[in-house]
Amino acid sequence: MTTLPTGGTPRPITRWGDPVMHRELKTVEVFDDELATLVADLVATMHAAEGVGLAANQVGVDLKVFVFACPDDDGVIHRGVVCNPVLELPEGKDRILDEDDEGCLSLPGAFVPCARPDFARVTGVDHTGAPVSYTGSGLLARCLQHETDHLFGTVFGDRISKRARKKLYQESEDRSADFPPGWPAESQPSS
Repeated sequence: MTTLPTGGTPRPITRWGDPVMHRELKTVEVFDDELATLVADLVATMHAAEGVGLAANQVGVDLKVFVFACPDDDGVIHRGVVCNPVLELPEGKDRILDEDDEGCLSLPGAFVPCARPDFARVTGVDHTGAPVSYTGSGLLARCLQHETDHLFGTVFGDRISKRARKKLYQESEDRSADFPPGWPAESQPSS
């Protein structure tokens, strides 16, 4: 089982609308201490925000890397770090869409249904440059697709109808007091 780096510091989460959220990010080419620190901070931020995945652009960094700690259909939590992901989805008769609620830490507090394939495989390398491959169904499949999308400049709001997007923005606006600027970094107790 993959373990995630620890010892990171939660960072403020970047919101939809910031340019880094809406463009393809740079390929990770250097696997050094700076990347290791970023990955540890992504993990700390994901946990502080009570999320199941987090991409680098969600903390304002222009690099193709995401972390996840997400349950599958059986409730087993899968963890990983993926740099430069390649997403594989079922096609043809094997493609079954799962329309379930989806949310995003970069538009916190709001959830609407979003149809996605019920199975996904992601390959890439981890933060040390070692090859990784993850497959999943249910929420894990959704997470792998959602986080890979982020690295290519797509937010899940781009995948839903105008009407659903309007509802999503309204829900987020209604809950905005729960997620002030600097969240979740500035909502953590200092040690």
